[in-house]
Amino acid sequence: MSETVNKTDLKTLYHQFGIATADLKKSFALDKSLAAKLTEEVCRYHQMVPLEVIDNRELRLAMLDPFDMMAQQIAESRTGYTVKALVCNQEDIEYAISRLFSGDANFEETLQELVEIDDEVEEVKSAEVSVDLLRSQATDAPAVVFVNSLLVQAIQERASDIHIEPQENALRVRLRVDGMLKELPAATKRLQEGVVARIKILSNMDIAERRVPQDGRVKFKIMGRGVDVRVSTIPGIYGEKIVMRILDKGSTSLNIEDLGMAPNLLSQFKASCRQAHGMVLVTGPTGSGKTTTLYSVLNYVNTPHLNIMTVEDPVEYRLNGINQIQARPNVGLTFAKALRSFLRQDPDIIMVGEIRDLETGEIAIKAALTGHLVLSTLHTNDSVATIIRLLNMGIDKYLIASSVSVIVAQRLVRRICLACKQPVEPSPEVMTAFTSRGLDMSDKTFYRGKGCKQCSNTGYWGRMPLHEILFISSDIKEMIVQDKSESELKRVATDSGMVSLIEDGVTKAARGLTSIEEVMRVI
Repeated sequence: MSETVNKTDLKTLYHQFGIATADLKKSFALDKSLAAKLTEEVCRYHQMVPLEVIDNRELRLAMLDPFDMMAQQIAESRTGYTVKALVCNQEDIEYAISRLFSGDANFEETLQELVEIDDEVEEVKSAEVSVDLLRSQATDAPAVVFVNSLLVQAIQERASDIHIEPQENALRVRLRVDGMLKELPAATKRLQEGVVARIKILSNMDIAERRVPQDGRVKFKIMGRGVDVRVSTIPGIYGEKIVMRILDKGSTSLNIEDLGMAPNLLSQFKASCRQAHGMVLVTGPTGSGKTTTLYSVLNYVNTPHLNIMTVEDPVEYRLNGINQIQARPNVGLTFAKALRSFLRQDPDIIMVGEIRDLETGEIAIKAALTGHLVLSTLHTNDSVATIIRLLNMGIDKYLIASSVSVIVAQRLVRRICLACKQPVEPSPEVMTAFTSRGLDMSDKTFYRGKGCKQCSNTGYWGRMPLHEILFISSDIKEMIVQDKSESELKRVATDSGMVSLIEDGVTKAARGLTSIEEVMRVI
């Protein structure tokens, strides 16, 4: 009785959402060419059948679960049509699949062609749990299919991170796209052990150790593109949470011209980066694109007659012609120790991933004073605050004034999708938030993406940086030596023509590159 009620309730729910019912035995002719694009295993795994294409635009798709967005995205990606979902019972779907397919290549083989593992996987042994059972679960078809399809989808959607989060009754999956987390349909809890074991084996972790955090990495070729994936696990109350950081060099431009700086500022910045000595600092919160900016500088200055050395934690991208060293604090190879060794390696340019302490800061600054160009990052809110941070670390003010050449503070904002960009009138609250900070918002037109298929209805596509560039002039140097306050330094910097982060944001929003709401979100 309850089953009948549940089915009736579901039909009512589908009807409320405007989802029609498909009767595959009576209503539709089955299209084998459409089905071939999806493959039998995709259709069986997601319980769906392609029916017909309307106006060469819309694919009618019969589905057991018409709210399965991952299945719809796969169908759209493989066929090139916009999906209109219809609900259908499982018996009819299985009947249609049995009529449509015979001898097609299976889904696992198809995904194996798309996702190849580059790194060799070492054997990891532990006696604490049944390793054989975990390995068996890791090689089961559902776990392999799930991990491979998730990697393919992440690359297709330009995701920077994959979050796999065990919940009480399901496996939550989210992708970070353009800096924002996007939730995918949850996976069944039954996949959890196999998926976690699969990822840990690929990234060379101990699959039997589930009590402490672990880190690993693996190289894939996904749809022919080389991709590095850094993997981190941490134990939770419902199982191990996994985050996979995708380092896709092919999706990131390392051209200094693509940083989005104003032409006059870019020419000055390039000149600072071509100096034989001095320090270039890039600052901002985690995830603001600091490392990408430094890599762009390294690409710009990289020539055969220069010895360029970097120490990073971790090394995110491999750059040809540059000597890159991975910091390993657990064995004593800290930033400071690596920098001391660099000075005996006849370097011209040195990049240190981050100035975290007094020792690293002092060595880096002394290197900048002794004929080396030094590049590094700090976590500060703006360019002037970086000077105060260095002073608070205990670095001598005379050393700071003599060594630092330029400080770039930056944030990342989402770009407006060009396919659905339209002018908008910002709310009074937003306008007040900017005018209260002394910004002229009159005679400016702002834009927003209304949402479309290309941007997955977010209104945004890709990201771009906002910059605040402080060139250390003689006046600024004198003020540093005189122990002037942060507010006084900001006043002089502004008077000398420094464009603040918020001013750069408003300018780029008025040019239609980003929305004013995005600027407000990151500053």
